[in-house]
Amino acid sequence: MPQLQNIWDYVRQHETWMRSPFFPALFSLTVYMSFCLPFVVLDLLSSRVALVRRYKIQQKTKVSLRMMWNCLALSLYNHAVYIFPLSVLHWYCRPVVYPVEAPGILEVIWGLVSCLLLFDFQYFVWHLLHHKVPWLYRTFHKVHHKHTSTFALTTEYSGAWETLSLGLFAAINPMLLGCHPMTEMLFHILNMWLSVEDHCGYDLPWATHRLVPFGLYGGAPHHDLHHQRFKANYAPYFTHWDKLFGTLHAE
Repeated sequence: MPQLQNIWDYVRQHETWMRSPFFPALFSLTVYMSFCLPFVVLDLLSSRVALVRRYKIQQKTKVSLRMMWNCLALSLYNHAVYIFPLSVLHWYCRPVVYPVEAPGILEVIWGLVSCLLLFDFQYFVWHLLHHKVPWLYRTFHKVHHKHTSTFALTTEYSGAWETLSLGLFAAINPMLLGCHPMTEMLFHILNMWLSVEDHCGYDLPWATHRLVPFGLYGGAPHHDLHHQRFKANYAPYFTHWDKLFGTLHAE
């Protein structure tokens, strides 16, 4: 029996709910808000607690409640107006099938790494084009760059085109790579966490870029610098594409 079978059996107990057309949008929003919440608390404390401010990348900036609400409101709007209707359409056209058997651990790891690397490449190309082509930047991507100092809730502060196109990459990659539904769920959770961490505005001791060796992963400092300078660090996670194209800046 695969090592993950007990976990998968527990997940499948909620299969009726997971087959609901409401599940994808609510799953996405719940995971996103859960990951943002700890950083929202840090933002509220950073102006009062020196220990928190010590790890803030741009220490002179302050995140106001109004800024948080504006970002949250746009994210809720995008989920309600765009993501939910599309998830209903997907539910109608392509019913989800949950196999009885769980994937093996190595299969999950391989699937997660493959999906992440593919998404990293897709995002890099999309992001580079939306900075190099002025019309694309002005029309679609400029909204996301309203905040030059990132905080967690800026992760999904974007217009419809950016939300849907990047969401499409994340949605189709597990299908293209033939991933098990469990791997697909784990990829969406991991991808969401890394995206929020990228925008969190903090360089914490346990951050992903400090755990991955040899400077292979950029993390929050890498992406925060992109929001400051606009013309560097286009890849969301790893650094190899920016190194290859000469767009990697460390400071």
